[in-house]
Amino acid sequence: MSPTASDVVNGGISFWYADDGLPAVRGPLSGDASADVVIVGGGYTGLWTAFYLKKAAPFLRITVLEQRFCGYGASGRNGGWLYNGIAGRDRYARLHGHEAAVRLQKAMNDTVDEVVRVAGEEGIDADLHKGGVLEVARTPAQLARLRDFHAHELSYGEKDRKLYGAEETAERIRVAGAVGSTWTPHGARLHPVKLVKGLAAAVEALGVTIHESTPVTEIRPRHAVTPYGTVRAPYVLRCTEGFTANLKGQRRTWLPMNSSMIATEPLTEEQWETVGWAGRETLGDMAHAYMYAQRTADGRIALGGRGAPYRFGSRTDNDGRTQETTIEALRDILVGFFPSLAGVRIEHAWSGVLGVPRDWCATVTLDRSTGLGWAGGYVGSGVATTNLAARTLRDLVQLDSGQAGRTDLTELPWVGHKVRKWEPEPFRWLGVHGMYATYRAADRRELTTHTPDSSRLARLADRVAGRH
Repeated sequence: MSPTASDVVNGGISFWYADDGLPAVRGPLSGDASADVVIVGGGYTGLWTAFYLKKAAPFLRITVLEQRFCGYGASGRNGGWLYNGIAGRDRYARLHGHEAAVRLQKAMNDTVDEVVRVAGEEGIDADLHKGGVLEVARTPAQLARLRDFHAHELSYGEKDRKLYGAEETAERIRVAGAVGSTWTPHGARLHPVKLVKGLAAAVEALGVTIHESTPVTEIRPRHAVTPYGTVRAPYVLRCTEGFTANLKGQRRTWLPMNSSMIATEPLTEEQWETVGWAGRETLGDMAHAYMYAQRTADGRIALGGRGAPYRFGSRTDNDGRTQETTIEALRDILVGFFPSLAGVRIEHAWSGVLGVPRDWCATVTLDRSTGLGWAGGYVGSGVATTNLAARTLRDLVQLDSGQAGRTDLTELPWVGHKVRKWEPEPFRWLGVHGMYATYRAADRRELTTHTPDSSRLARLADRVAGRH
């Protein structure tokens, strides 16, 4: 008999920390200080930005301020999908032209290899395996969307993407009811915490100062304010993603969307024989309320999706604890995909927040009049996008300070993009929960109607969300 959700290790930040251990916490800020660049947030965006800036200009005095410890947020809780998706590409094509969006997509394709390259050069063993990304369809409506999605990706220059039928999909992975899939080589599985720990160590080795247990309460031109003192710098870069709403004046800037995950016990060789998945691709689907999964280096399945998608007032959790109904819902997805695993134990469950702008577009900005910069709003695609954002912030800082000229990255269409704020409460809460309830209803309808047409409910939810 399968265990109940109450038997699962719930929270504790994430399974990735249970697997690799919590880091030794670095000391907090000890008083007022100065720097050339102060970076607020010790996740992937902040650490990659510090890394590339220090590499480009070793003389810079760079300070990173982190409210808990590096990787406490989404960087230590995500699904380990290093892939080439970027939020907002289609909108950027409409705003700036198709070729501009193609350049953005090409930059994202290259970013996957850039992370793999740097991890190798810096000796960061993050369980990286470049098996690509496989996204499957399990209903006629999902198959129609998958074919449209595949053709759409080809139109952005991804000529090495493949479209598979049911038989070819089953040769890669045996997902129950799969009728087709699309695969891109521009993706890899990784262990999120091993990457963020290795990156933090590499940044410190370069001479960057990191202060942990140092929450920043307010950012203003040339000042990052904390309870322990203020750090003054010509450039203050906000790299806080899903925790941005905690900053003064930023409550409605990016919505902290909740995403939840489960991890199974290690599967036996016999169980893996029933599943397949020898290529270790990251796995997704074409449902409206989609799932994402990876085969971990130690032989587990880590699988995620939206649970309770949003907390009233843009609140964020403290330890990743997840509702039992969400754990059961994710388990149902696991068993629906792989019925032979009905008896497998779920050992860990956790949640985290990701940043969602009102128009669902990731952005990078440096305000040259104030020295304030920011990057984020990745909408769940941040493992790779953070790296591209960091290199872009590096180039923007060097451009503004006269250290370098314009680059291909500073000309990408997501640079300087402006978006309106989210609605005030309770409209924010009602809208997000209504949106995901509608997406789930659309998925249920498509499972029962067996028509190739996407549910009108999903199109309605897209319009309400502002996603298209």
